[in-house]
Amino acid sequence: MTRVSEHLNHALHDLMETDPDVHLLGEDVSDPYGGAFKVTRGLSTRFGDRVRSTPLSEGAIAGVGAGLALAGRKAIVEIMFADFVALAFDQIVNFAAKSTAMYGRPVPIPLVVRCPSGGNRGYGPTHSQSPQKHFIGVPGLSLFEMTPFHNAGELFARMFALGRPCLFFEDKVLYTRRMYEGGVVDDLFRYEVAGDVARVRLDGVAEPDCAIVVHGGMVHRALDAMRLLLLEDDIACELLVPARLHPLPELPGLERARHVCVVEDGSEGGTWGAEVARVLHPRLWSSLRRPITLLSAADSVIPAAPHLEREVLVQPARIRDAIVEALS
Repeated sequence: MTRVSEHLNHALHDLMETDPDVHLLGEDVSDPYGGAFKVTRGLSTRFGDRVRSTPLSEGAIAGVGAGLALAGRKAIVEIMFADFVALAFDQIVNFAAKSTAMYGRPVPIPLVVRCPSGGNRGYGPTHSQSPQKHFIGVPGLSLFEMTPFHNAGELFARMFALGRPCLFFEDKVLYTRRMYEGGVVDDLFRYEVAGDVARVRLDGVAEPDCAIVVHGGMVHRALDAMRLLLLEDDIACELLVPARLHPLPELPGLERARHVCVVEDGSEGGTWGAEVARVLHPRLWSSLRRPITLLSAADSVIPAAPHLEREVLVQPARIRDAIVEALS
């Protein structure tokens, strides 16, 4: 069994071994610390000054990474907690993303900004956010997120091949979970991966009652909800998990579902889920029985107390209740 954090670490080792142009920057990423979540463990020992621990300045980290990319190298920069990517907003949005197109010709900017995100760990308001929505729709910028179904090495290769800056979100709870292998989730569910989208289904169910669309950090809570819906309510769901959040890839099979529900951990208002619904509505308009259900975290800061944190962030029972209501 390989945990997601270990899988990411192995992918970074393989990437830096095969491509000498890749540099990695971030706070405390060097050994012996190896990053706050140990994803960069062993890299500085093995690859020397291509891995550098930086001062505590997210703007400087992103700016240096974008400069390396602009100069023809490839850069991976780590924001220790995704909350702090706000401090690098100017460098990412006004420098890195715009540099792909503002010099009179296309300019590749192979930059990946890793953002450990999400709550459910009791870290409180400033270390628990899922800030994906703040970067949706920025010209020249792509958003990806790690999932337990997708190969991280392939995702890094995909992001660099785009030649444009990418934000890569990694849910902190996901770090401790195992990678799924062999097409099997558990005794009920099977999965397949086609390009940027993983699809989890029940064997023998061609037309699910509901299709649930989530980002990587919501996978296990969505699976828990799907199990409850099947065993307690006789409602069969399938799960779609895109590794690329924006621009959104084609999501297969939605026309066969009675209903569509999009679930995310970002706070309400101007969300990734709303963008998913915007993309899907023209395609599904003739088959939709009711509007797409959107579930987001509450319009609130994220408390540190676990019982209060659970009330703010989306939990399996809330997903189940929303789908039962939509299908009633």
